[in-house]
Amino acid sequence: MTKNTDIKAMMTDIGVRAKAASAILAYATPDQKQQALNLAADAIWDQRDRIIDANALDMDFGRAKGLSDAMMDRLMLDQDRIRGIAEALRAVAAQDDPVGAVLADWDRPTGLNIKRVRTPLGVIGVIYESRPNVTADAGALCLKAGNAVILRGGSESFHSSGAIHACLQAGLRAANLPTDAVQLVPTRDRAAVGELLTMVEYVDVIVPRGGKGLVGRVQSDARVPVFAHLEGICHVYVDAAADVEKTRAVVLNAKTRRTGICGSAECLLIDRAFYAEHGAPFITDLINAGVEVRGDQTLQEIEGVVAAGPDDFGCEYLDMIIAAKIVDGLGDAIAHLQEYSSNHTDCIMTENADVAAEFFQKVDSAILMHNASTQFADGGEFGMGAEIGIATGKMHARGPVGTEQLTSFKYIVTGDGTTRA
Repeated sequence: MTKNTDIKAMMTDIGVRAKAASAILAYATPDQKQQALNLAADAIWDQRDRIIDANALDMDFGRAKGLSDAMMDRLMLDQDRIRGIAEALRAVAAQDDPVGAVLADWDRPTGLNIKRVRTPLGVIGVIYESRPNVTADAGALCLKAGNAVILRGGSESFHSSGAIHACLQAGLRAANLPTDAVQLVPTRDRAAVGELLTMVEYVDVIVPRGGKGLVGRVQSDARVPVFAHLEGICHVYVDAAADVEKTRAVVLNAKTRRTGICGSAECLLIDRAFYAEHGAPFITDLINAGVEVRGDQTLQEIEGVVAAGPDDFGCEYLDMIIAAKIVDGLGDAIAHLQEYSSNHTDCIMTENADVAAEFFQKVDSAILMHNASTQFADGGEFGMGAEIGIATGKMHARGPVGTEQLTSFKYIVTGDGTTRA
């Protein structure tokens, strides 16, 4: 077994090398970073058979660990998903380089010119579970934004992440950039996470991407600033003025497209007036699709709906389960969201523009949807190429964290022998 002293020494070495690499990346050219990412995408596609073989080892590990079907789906890689990983790398490569972008430019009466300019954050630690594609997404986004990154994947994705990481380093090497710019912690030992969370000398920000347990530990133990993404308790509110067929399509997609992602709908709120006029055909659709619907007393009138317990509202199932309840109008729906939403993604289905506007104004979630599936809560779908996670806090970054959110800024002040009176 690896000793804690060995883990500390290993993590310190990783931190030192990441810090040195970040200093080089800060002035790497846009062409170099683009080349590194495109070559990494080439390597991932060329090595797809090797990545799938590595993933098979992880799938065996996950089955032995007793992972749920939804978690196994998050873990699984096939040729189509590997193609998607490569395409995401190319999409990030093609984006405008954020580093050096002028955010504001103004002159002062003193004769000074002041510019606010994007700069890299430095070194980012990313701690994640299960999904091996995060290895590529996080590595690509951090690199594009001029940051070095230390990746600590979950024990379930150990082999898959290692194979993908090797491709990222191949791209860096071919573009004449330091391979230490993207490092993967080479152990499943949880002591490595504890070290990473306290490496204030080397790490500028931590991004956790995983379940409540992981994120809670990171927020509790970290001495490094954290971009928080706690849970995806996503709601769909069906307003009195909702279109029935649009709602049926959106609700079914929001829950069943992929149940194991943080944008999956976990709770339905149905306006009483809508239910009185139209019923809830989308609930029958969900039941027919194999979803267990846990409803309040009114909704238990629908065949197949089971009784919701006290813990069902405010639960992130990440499975073929959804909670549902009747609410008395928008105000009641908003009150429910204030109590149970995780401020990740919430949706309103309505044809009333004024009601939608009020929902947008009064609901304080990172992403708000109108007549659109919560499954669109994804940086790739936002045009960011990929995302490092969905930040649900309110400091610095909120919503999908892409390249721009992985930068800070500095002020460039220019005078001409200017002195202050």
